[in-house]
Amino acid sequence: MSHLETAKAMIAAYNAQDVDAYVSYMTEDACEANYRGDVVRAGKEGTRAGLAAAFARWPQNRAEIVEAQAIGNFVLVREHVTRGPATDGSALVEPFDVIAVYSFEGDKCSRVEFIR
Repeated sequence: MSHLETAKAMIAAYNAQDVDAYVSYMTEDACEANYRGDVVRAGKEGTRAGLAAAFARWPQNRAEIVEAQAIGNFVLVREHVTRGPATDGSALVEPFDVIAVYSFEGDKCSRVEFIR
């Protein structure tokens, strides 16, 4: 599976809210972070727990791939994200665009950074 195919499979798992499938594409110490900034989910287990909490809060959450390309050990994906109503009654999050940079070590994703 190419890095681009892996990133697309991760987004498909994200949209299915299948956290186990999502983290199966990651290295053990992988993380999700703000671009060049703070890590928001550390390791497979931190990512699994963080996404499970997000999916519980926004059960209609989805990321649509607008554009994607692979460059060496990186995949750049422009995503259009919609959250839908939150289960905790918080205000509706307006849809937004994000660039996700997927970094790879071998055939696994080691880091996802978000530019928003």
